[in-house]
Amino acid sequence: MGTSPQRADAVLGVDIGSTNVKVVALDSAGHVVTRVRRTTPRSVVDPSIDAARLFECLEEMAIEACGERYAIAALCAAGIGEDGVLADASLTPLTSALAWFDPRRTDLFGALRHHLDPADDVGASTDAARTLVGWAWARQQPRADRAATWLALTDYAACRWSGTAFLSDTLAARTGAWRPLARTWHTGRVQATLGASELLPTVMPTGAVVGDVRSERLQNAGVLRPGALVVAGGHDHPVGGWGVHQLRPGAILDSMGTAEVVVAQTHAPPRHAPEAVDVSPGIHNTFGATVLHVEELARNVAWASQDPAVADALNRLISGNATPDDHLFSDTFHPGAAGGHTPFYAPRSAADPHSRASAVLGALARRGGLAVAAVQAFAEPDAPVYTAGGWARSRGWLDIKQAVTGTAAHVIAEPEVTAVGAALLAARALGWKPAVTAALSPGAEAGLRGAAAGR
Repeated sequence: MGTSPQRADAVLGVDIGSTNVKVVALDSAGHVVTRVRRTTPRSVVDPSIDAARLFECLEEMAIEACGERYAIAALCAAGIGEDGVLADASLTPLTSALAWFDPRRTDLFGALRHHLDPADDVGASTDAARTLVGWAWARQQPRADRAATWLALTDYAACRWSGTAFLSDTLAARTGAWRPLARTWHTGRVQATLGASELLPTVMPTGAVVGDVRSERLQNAGVLRPGALVVAGGHDHPVGGWGVHQLRPGAILDSMGTAEVVVAQTHAPPRHAPEAVDVSPGIHNTFGATVLHVEELARNVAWASQDPAVADALNRLISGNATPDDHLFSDTFHPGAAGGHTPFYAPRSAADPHSRASAVLGALARRGGLAVAAVQAFAEPDAPVYTAGGWARSRGWLDIKQAVTGTAAHVIAEPEVTAVGAALLAARALGWKPAVTAALSPGAEAGLRGAAAGR
């Protein structure tokens, strides 16, 4: 079935998140014309993802996003940084994708860490959340001996659409085994985890054209323009940060969803980044870098919410329907860390649910403030901070963050910053020059309110 000439060209940006999958369609002027959101398809027995099922979901979403009005001129997918699958020569998945936050990773990493060569140039801290832990897990799965390649979950759809096995460089930087500045693999770490470097696909720069879209389903649906391009996306937060960088060069993005990730583009790679700051290649920036800091957010709240009374207090505080007490500034809650480490309350923690909820949110706000400060050390002087993500639409949470950190942030009104960033990468590959201000509209600056403002 051919594509109707009456359909207008659009680019699709995909965000494969830990909780939801989002697709936005952007027209040539830079306006978001449609949005589609679905829950990320996960296993019913654990947090892992079936990549083939995800691919089917994305094709359905692409068709829905185009509707009767638009045709795909290019598409680009960004998303989860560490998850991936082993696949055979036809790119059929042989394993599920072990989630970056799966608690099984802690024991896996404990058994693995002593077999890893030291490395201070792999761009990210070596911990249980890294891709290399997923590699070691995948090798233990029943069909691993049939593998022809390893594919990042975020790149999987683009690999299928283009018929090309590749790995976006901002995702390679999440593996714990790739040197982002030298653009080479740490062979000792690859062999200790994945087992064979031949399973690693070609690393491509985020924003590069991979090839033409080859999808019988999209073509039969009449939504695929001949010669439509597949553009390499990559790690969600660098892609979203690059989009905000187009809005205001040098800006810092504080993205708050399942995790809180602070990210910025720099003119040059940092020479001595602390362990907590991850470094990946700059996007459309040959000599620059992407710096980011990750803190867990939603999982800590979910853990505290196991107590129904604390859950109710958290909801009221986050929504702004209640005011935190002085435990907001205490250190009685210890957040969990990447790789499945469990949060806990200090022995002297207050038993009152409202106080516990205040302590939880205060601790998370402090962690977020430290993340911003860590990235600011490498950003341009006086770089503005833009806030985005689901939590950025919760007034109570923004008030708490400012009360704890003493700083305000500009709120991005666009709810799907990463998906729009991916769409802007697709538009750039076509030579389009969309208005970034149309795609990413910054909202009002977050302000203080209530008793917390006095602290």
